[in-house]
Amino acid sequence: MSHDSTAVSEAAVRKLSGRRRKEIVAVLLFSGGPIFESSIPLSVFGIDRQDAGVPRYRLLVCAGEEGPLRTTGGLELSAPHGLDAIGRAGTVVVPAWRSITSPPPEQALDVLRRAHEEGARIVGLCTGAFVLAAAGLLDGRPATTHWMYAPTLAKRYPSVHVDPRELFVDDGDVLTSAGTGAGIDLCLHIVRSDHGNEAANALARRLVVPPRRGGGTGHAGGAGGGVERERYLDRSLPEEIGADPLAEVVAWALEHLHEQFDVEQLAARAYMSRRTFDRRFRSLTGSAPLQWLITQRVLQAQRLLETSDYSVDEVAGRCGFRSPVALRGHFRRQLGASPAAYRAAYRARRPQGEKSAPAENGAATAVAQGQGSVTLPSGEPVAVTASAVPAQSRRPAENGEAVARPTLPGRR
Repeated sequence: MSHDSTAVSEAAVRKLSGRRRKEIVAVLLFSGGPIFESSIPLSVFGIDRQDAGVPRYRLLVCAGEEGPLRTTGGLELSAPHGLDAIGRAGTVVVPAWRSITSPPPEQALDVLRRAHEEGARIVGLCTGAFVLAAAGLLDGRPATTHWMYAPTLAKRYPSVHVDPRELFVDDGDVLTSAGTGAGIDLCLHIVRSDHGNEAANALARRLVVPPRRGGGTGHAGGAGGGVERERYLDRSLPEEIGADPLAEVVAWALEHLHEQFDVEQLAARAYMSRRTFDRRFRSLTGSAPLQWLITQRVLQAQRLLETSDYSVDEVAGRCGFRSPVALRGHFRRQLGASPAAYRAAYRARRPQGEKSAPAENGAATAVAQGQGSVTLPSGEPVAVTASAVPAQSRRPAENGEAVARPTLPGRR
């Protein structure tokens, strides 16, 4: 995808203020952040690998609040710099935020706003997107985060165009990534944007990771240039829910979407009342369990429509819908098109010679919030995000099918 809105164009040409240096990267850490996500930018930008052909960055590790900073496993960190050091950085990375329900410290938000105003590149990895959103830096922009938290980000910050199916989103001077692995992808993309393919590939060899993952779609608008890949379907559970008793229930649901079950049965599997289950589930995922379940079934249907030759009726049965009518209703509400229209548009764009293959029963597409593409009567493909397409934005096409208006600026 590309993003060519006027706002991004202006942001892309904004010059760095005199006191900031492009080669300086500040990593903003908070107490309670997971150590793995926090370590990604430290490893990418903080180790001298010039012997391998990787240009050197200057790393400043900054505490976003009073220390010591506690992290995974009860470890305590002591950052060598405070918020004032961010004033020298040309890039500021927020690798994670401890809780999607807690507001970040206002002083840290002010520093991020000032850095952005002075031309710094602002990066949010995984739940770090919540900090950028709280600072107002994602307003009117496309962004991503871990699929499990995408509905919460979209609901709490409705002006942000949340796209949970992206590995990362480069919107010029503000960049966000999905889960842990996608944080590495985005950091490699930054190195590639700054120093070219050879430097990024050399760094990838040192880290023993692929230079460009073939399993996801990187939105790389702005200075980084366009990068398009196949959709990435994340079936992992985030670290925060992985240690919770509900994780087993969520994992079971994702593996059994082809079966007919409801939220009452999920609550019973968790040995909870429906009311307690609803409250616990929402606190962990940011979504009501019924809506989450419907979304997963729709996205499983989306995958089967893309990868198999099953009829729409068969797809409905394999995704746990009680009838094809139920599938069509939920599919249209979330993706703005009927299942048949979606499949036709998808196949029209698929490279010639690529064949569909039947998907396994129960192969779950565990993405928190759906996105697909439909084709306008003009033939223009339009990316459609479930939360970004309100009912009033849809209009009837000539053939009677509902087609969603494009709602994200500059997207095609």
